[in-house]
Amino acid sequence: MNTTLIENTISFVKKELQGAEGGHDWFHIERVYKNALNISKEENCDETIVGLGALLHDIADSKFHGGDETVGPRVAREFLESQNTSEEIIVHVINIIENISFKGGNFERKFSSIELDIVQDADRLDAIGAIGIARCFNYGGFKNRSLYNPEIPVNKNMSKEEYKNSVSPTINHFYEKLLLLKDKMNTKSGKKIAEERHNYMEKFLEQFFAECEGER
Repeated sequence: MNTTLIENTISFVKKELQGAEGGHDWFHIERVYKNALNISKEENCDETIVGLGALLHDIADSKFHGGDETVGPRVAREFLESQNTSEEIIVHVINIIENISFKGGNFERKFSSIELDIVQDADRLDAIGAIGIARCFNYGGFKNRSLYNPEIPVNKNMSKEEYKNSVSPTINHFYEKLLLLKDKMNTKSGKKIAEERHNYMEKFLEQFFAECEGER
């Protein structure tokens, strides 16, 4: 791993994400980075690309830039070029940034590599389990969405545009994304960790709905 490049990237990301929304701040990046490094131990991969992909995957999330998906790749390229990074690495990292997100159940990746598999699993792990629950409600509050409204049905088959523009209650998001991630994991390690976190979310939802009905 190119430790100097990784250290410079960490400093850059920390500075860029100061004041970011709580579910997409530096600490989210740090967790994804740690998850990615742990998963990479079990895979034959380029650890520098894994590290850079994890650190830069949310450098300018489109949901905070009016839906513009070109901002993140552009910022990442400008930074990596400033570090005299090879074009091969830059292109690979940008492909990770452009293909990592969920974007709704009908979205298909347009690029494949083991490094993308690892970073995508690491990012998805941070969207489920206890942290996933906390991030889900944090973002729902940030967008001023209702916690739960039984009159608004779950939609598991949203297009990319429908998913991006959805204003459904936070609880719906569990069924529209979070509970779907376990079966979309790429790596053996990712699948194993996701199983436990998925079960934790199911127990939370069971308790949530029981409390809504006054049963507990």
